[in-house]
Amino acid sequence: MLLRKSSRVLDSPGSSSSSLVQPQGMWASPSSSVAQGDAEMGSLPASGVPDVLDLSSSEDGGGSDSGSDFEDTLWKGGKRGTRTPLSCTLTAKRPRKDASRDGGSLAERNQEPSNLFEVVRLAKSAMESVVDDWLESYKQNKEAGFLELVNFFIRSCGCKGVVTPEMFRKQQNSEIIQQLTEQFDEDSAEYPLVLTTQPWRKFQVGFCELVTVLVRRCQYSIIYDEYLMDTLISLLTGLSDSQVRAFRHTSTLAAMKLMTALVRVALGVSLHKDNNQRQYEAERNKGPSRRATDKLEALLEKRRELQEQQEEIENMMNAIFKGVFVHRYRDVVPEIRAICIEEMGNWMQSYSASFLTDSYLKYIGWTLHDKQREVRLKCLKALQGLYRSREMAARMELFTSRFKGRMVSMVLDKESDVGVEAIKLLTLILQQFDLDWEAVKEKGRRGGSRDFFRLLLAFFIESELHEHAAYLVDSLWDCAAPLLKDWDGLTHLLLEESLEEGWGDQQENALIEILVSSMRQATEGKPPVGRGPGKKVLSARERKALEDDREKLTQYLIPLLPQLLAKFSADAEKVVLLLAAPCYFNLSLYSSGRLEKYLEQLLAQLREVVEKHTCQEVLEAASQALYVLCNPEFTFYSRVDLARSCLVDALTDKFQQEVAELLQVSYLDEDEVYSMAATLKRISVLHNAHDLTPWQLYEPCSLLLQRAVDTGEVPKQVLGGLSGSQEPGRLLTVGTQVVIPIMTCVHFSILWDLAHVSDTVPAQKELLALKRKVASFCSLCQSCLNDMDSSVREQAFVLLSDLLLVFSPQLTRGEREALELLVYRPEVALQSQLAGFLMDHVFNHAELVGSDEEDSEGKIERLHQRRNLLAGFCKLIIYNVLELSAASDVFKHYAKFYKDYGDIIKETLSRARQIDRDEWARTLLLSLQQLLTELLLQQGPDAVYSKAFLEIRDLARRFSMFFSLHQLHNRQALVALHKAGIKFAFQEPAPSGSELGPLNLPFLEVLSEFSPRLLRPDKKLLLSYLEQTCQARLSPQQRGKAWNPLLTYRRSLRSLDDMGSDASRIAAPRPRRRPSAAAKRRRLDDSSQRGDSSLQLSSRLETPTLTSTVLKRGHQPGSPAQLQEEEGSELDFVQSQPWFSSQRSRESPSQQQLRVPRSASRPGLGSRMDRLSLMEEEEEMVIQEESSDEEDPQGLDRPLIHSHSSQGDQLRDLFDSTILGIEDP
Repeated sequence: MLLRKSSRVLDSPGSSSSSLVQPQGMWASPSSSVAQGDAEMGSLPASGVPDVLDLSSSEDGGGSDSGSDFEDTLWKGGKRGTRTPLSCTLTAKRPRKDASRDGGSLAERNQEPSNLFEVVRLAKSAMESVVDDWLESYKQNKEAGFLELVNFFIRSCGCKGVVTPEMFRKQQNSEIIQQLTEQFDEDSAEYPLVLTTQPWRKFQVGFCELVTVLVRRCQYSIIYDEYLMDTLISLLTGLSDSQVRAFRHTSTLAAMKLMTALVRVALGVSLHKDNNQRQYEAERNKGPSRRATDKLEALLEKRRELQEQQEEIENMMNAIFKGVFVHRYRDVVPEIRAICIEEMGNWMQSYSASFLTDSYLKYIGWTLHDKQREVRLKCLKALQGLYRSREMAARMELFTSRFKGRMVSMVLDKESDVGVEAIKLLTLILQQFDLDWEAVKEKGRRGGSRDFFRLLLAFFIESELHEHAAYLVDSLWDCAAPLLKDWDGLTHLLLEESLEEGWGDQQENALIEILVSSMRQATEGKPPVGRGPGKKVLSARERKALEDDREKLTQYLIPLLPQLLAKFSADAEKVVLLLAAPCYFNLSLYSSGRLEKYLEQLLAQLREVVEKHTCQEVLEAASQALYVLCNPEFTFYSRVDLARSCLVDALTDKFQQEVAELLQVSYLDEDEVYSMAATLKRISVLHNAHDLTPWQLYEPCSLLLQRAVDTGEVPKQVLGGLSGSQEPGRLLTVGTQVVIPIMTCVHFSILWDLAHVSDTVPAQKELLALKRKVASFCSLCQSCLNDMDSSVREQAFVLLSDLLLVFSPQLTRGEREALELLVYRPEVALQSQLAGFLMDHVFNHAELVGSDEEDSEGKIERLHQRRNLLAGFCKLIIYNVLELSAASDVFKHYAKFYKDYGDIIKETLSRARQIDRDEWARTLLLSLQQLLTELLLQQGPDAVYSKAFLEIRDLARRFSMFFSLHQLHNRQALVALHKAGIKFAFQEPAPSGSELGPLNLPFLEVLSEFSPRLLRPDKKLLLSYLEQTCQARLSPQQRGKAWNPLLTYRRSLRSLDDMGSDASRIAAPRPRRRPSAAAKRRRLDDSSQRGDSSLQLSSRLETPTLTSTVLKRGHQPGSPAQLQEEEGSELDFVQSQPWFSSQRSRESPSQQQLRVPRSASRPGLGSRMDRLSLMEEEEEMVIQEESSDEEDPQGLDRPLIHSHSSQGDQLRDLFDSTILGIEDP
């Protein structure tokens, strides 16, 4: 018997009308719809409840599942009846050995796989052959074949239940689904459609393909047998109403794909019917003598047959639409809603005659308000497919008018990809409704471009969403690229003399920015920063398209670029944009296309721009354009080089005359000073990209800078002047300095000399001359660090850090040992001045806050400049130009200035740790010592109760986070840090008669922040060392004092076991040890007590003279026997242990080599203590793996670098060198 249909399907295939039953009126909302919008405008009425759905059918008395909550654990029924063996002609495929593993636990649980399910899952056969095999079995036994298909869908839901022939004959749909629901007792919420592994993704594709191929193979006969499609639709309708998400999701996808396939069949039947009608009309219109009666009767019979087929297919589609789509397009699961909307878009595009009506379009309009991004995206993409066709768009006029407001508002969607798709959709609508493209073609492309760019500029300017046209061009590139690549039309719009009303300076700026952005997008194919993936590998076809676009824009713009520069030469902003155009040209066309005359015009305009402007941005853009043209590979290089030489000759001649006048007279008027400053600025910008060594600018510039430093007679600043005075109505005040471009010229002259000696085998004389230049320039810049003008000081600091980095020890790398003579090491005084400058200009609260009159943009710019200064100083530390101890001035501001410089300081901390962990730890300790000493000098002993002391402890806690991971690597440095900290705490004795203890004793509280990172054996040794230090440094009367810092530090070093806490033994029970290990541990403890007196102190942590605030006092006398720092060693103590030789015997030679001290000459535990000296053979080291954002785990596994002078190439990328506008050395 047939599987009974759900009562929800009101119109059975045999009784429904001959045409598709249309849903309700266009804007009448259904009983329950999407949640947003209003009823009058095609939205959900107030009575709709979209979030809490009634998943049971009110018309089906027993057709729903049990009353369990949605997707809760369902009631498990009794055991399932024995499955009757199914007869099937499909040959079971032998699964792969790893099939169950690929499929996950779901495949492993299904012990009775369905043949059809396994065939689709393994995907070893073509889907057409799979369907053909199933059709053969279906023709032999309809019931068994259909049951195989039913169980395929059940298995695809992830259910291990099976529909048996007995269930199929005796039970209704609702009863079968109820029983399957009870058997759906999976522990996991996963099912095939939501699994993301590769095998299940293939299965999802095969699942949809199976439904499509099945309908295509059955479209001429079997789908009309009143059995297969009717019972399948009824089953899918019942499953789609289930409370189990897996049933609902899988059956909805199957039903929607089935509907899509039926739509294609209906379209084919409709076409056959139309052809039959035309043949019948043609035959009937013939004369009586020529008319074939038999043929007319055959055509009539064929038409009746096609009519019946069309009615049956429409009944099937109505059943699916009413039974599944109407209820599931508003499902609580967004994936189900997205499936419905996506397939409806396919129906409308495939069979627009039946589905492209207001009655169906309203569902897409309502769903535009969906809360989920995925559903909104499907709506927009479905509408894009419809609006691409002019014929379809014309039939959607009412829909467009009703939902236009919502589509426009989606441009500002919180999801960026939804906004992009909304812009694409609106562009298509604009093309179809606002512009008559056929008329555009008739009146010419240029007129259409004018209208397009007029609307685009209005949107770009009036919306005020952003100021960068690159993002606007990128958003429109996929749908409006032909218009954006109309460079001929764009340039003619800019060159027109009679501009239309409202086309002003703002529109011209925006249009030029769009022009340059479209050129970049067309030639590079890269989205702007922050848009799209990082680096994309272009295919050969894409590269060919980019080259073709480059050819086209070059042909259009080579003749027009000089005209554009001539028209807008007085406008600095427009000139900067236009001068970027040659970077996107195919410059070889100048010679191959016989376009040299336009090259001459461009070079003339470049010279005019350089002579007319003093703006830094304009001069840099002109220098870059000239650099692009000055490529020796081009045949026109000689022309460009001649033009460049003429320009530099004119500038240098003028500069030489002005220098001679300045050196002869003691006073220059304002115009003369302005002229010299402008000339120097032009030369300095050109010197950056072009080698001006033949013009010998070093000597006059050096003399001028020396005179400015020695006598101060060279004026440093022009009070005011006109920049770009040719611009109408624009007066700019320029604080142009003379000293700054002089320093820049000397700096670039030295770098070009270095480039020359690096390319050849230099002579000793050349190297010595260059070394003298470097030393002289560094001395002059050092003098400028004390200048009254802050901008001069900042420029001197930037040039110094750049030059010191270039001439650092890394200069000799890469087979450049011949340049060893050029390595320049800064003197102590210079290092001190650099650090002092950093304190005054970077870590200065007054500089950071700025003036109240300064706008937010100015404050951001100032912060960016200060970050550049700090980055330059940190690079000097990392590249071994400055001692690592100089970083203490930076590290001690890590917490206080974390908001502004935290990323730079954190990176410096991580890189410094890789250079030398011991020295890095001493630098951290030095930073904390400096802060505490400054605090005690300012506030006295009461400083420990202040907020500043808590900030020091917080900084120590942040530092301790860097010791969290890989404690064995940090063990030696951390122990040395504690020992040096203990020594510092007792270094300054207490004043006579004071009860507060040693002056630096509060430092023990700071030091306690590092204690949690210690291993247990180290804590015992440090506790013993603390007691010895107390015995040596404190008088007998002071030893019994209970000072809080001392108690706090002792508690941090004592483990819970040592404190006798029974609760600790319960919380962390010690594992059972072998007797031998316990004995060894006792021997180690006894030995450590006997040998602690001989432990040596770590490095002295001497404070550098350049920044130290620690007051040095005389050494306190004490008994030599109390602290014998120079006698014995920890290494001797460890080697005396009985387990040491066995430990060494198990190490590889390379490991034993690592244990050799790096420097035998350096005194103290910090350089000689072996990293394994405190380890027990059988002891389990409890390493506290604390995750922290202060730790940089990426660099922890790299080889430890023990020498501060050999960092290696791994430090090359500490900071991007472009932050200072220099090339990485």
